[in-house]
Amino acid sequence: MTTSFSSLLLAGFVLALVQMVCAIPWIWAIDQRGFRRWVKDPTILGYAGGTLAGLSAAFALFLSENRITETLNDYGRYYGAILHAQLALDFLVLAPQLLLLVFPKIGAVALSTFRECWRQPMFWLISSIATTLIAASMVIPYFTFGEDYKMMKQLGFDAIMLSAALFGLLVSSISINEEIEGRTAITVISKPINRRQFLIGKYLGTLLACWAMMLLLGWNLNWALYIKPHFDKMDDVNDTMPMEVIKLLTPGFGSAVPTPEGKAFAEGTAMWCGEALAHHVGLLLSFGQVMVLLAICTALATRMPFVVNLVICLFVFFIGRLSPVLVEVTGKMAQDVAALKLVSFIAQLFNALFPALECFEMGPAIVRSSIVPMRDFTIYVGTVFGYAVLYSTIGILLGLILFEDRDLA
Repeated sequence: MTTSFSSLLLAGFVLALVQMVCAIPWIWAIDQRGFRRWVKDPTILGYAGGTLAGLSAAFALFLSENRITETLNDYGRYYGAILHAQLALDFLVLAPQLLLLVFPKIGAVALSTFRECWRQPMFWLISSIATTLIAASMVIPYFTFGEDYKMMKQLGFDAIMLSAALFGLLVSSISINEEIEGRTAITVISKPINRRQFLIGKYLGTLLACWAMMLLLGWNLNWALYIKPHFDKMDDVNDTMPMEVIKLLTPGFGSAVPTPEGKAFAEGTAMWCGEALAHHVGLLLSFGQVMVLLAICTALATRMPFVVNLVICLFVFFIGRLSPVLVEVTGKMAQDVAALKLVSFIAQLFNALFPALECFEMGPAIVRSSIVPMRDFTIYVGTVFGYAVLYSTIGILLGLILFEDRDLA
């Protein structure tokens, strides 16, 4: 590849522009008033233009010095990782603002709760522990005869789900109950915010904080899954779903950046983005489970103290996972022993009332030997996520009923 520097400068301009555009939302969130002044200040706009030109030249110089396709693919991955982090920050900045725009009162409570959640030391403590576990899982031997990658991936998804669920349950059960018992909730409700808006806002704010934790840990998991094969060359890493997404993204990314060097760099970015997109579909499946458990916890927090609430949520978690197995086992045994028909009926009742949490398991899609098409998996995730939204809505409605006649004075 012997492309002229002027052509590489155009490729560098595209790469620099994408990063700068993605940085706008979170820069705006840091200082909203200052950002409005900066947009109207020609000096600041000149600095921004100079920064864009400098980054474009730096990218062009970098591409001219590294013309090997494999090397550019690797550096493209790093670029994609930075882009991934910026897009995650953008979502966490824009989602509360969109909620605030559509539902001003609910959005105000949700935004306040979201900020309160991620400022808590517990958020960063649980995130740090989960990050350490994900990093340690790369070097732990699983003795699975070449299936260590799949085991590590499954444990990574489980660690992310459990971390987000634990944080959400602790925050929701403590904060809502303390605000009600401490009579601070009445201060908020005495303003033009009713009980329904208060409870829904609390739920959505905590849920958004849980998703923020999952995005953070998902970024770390993406790195761990990329690095893992370098530790154990014997593993047969054949992750079909990310490969399928990469094949779809590569032509578009390659055509967006001119010059062969830029195309090779963009293909590396497509590799990271394809893997991240495929993994985040799995994270969305796990997030549905967090959503259901948090809705139940939020509803119970209006009436029950922290310890009782947490015990009930743990009971729901285990029963939601075990009830399908209990139905199957007791159904077979009840055919031979008539006395077990009552046990079979109770198992079926639990299976009907409690959430079907086994549907949110990522493990069957990872450890199975047959290939799961990404399209079919996405449809399944969308269906199960719709179930999570429906069950969570029922849980919040139950919480509104419990909270409506609760004495706050």
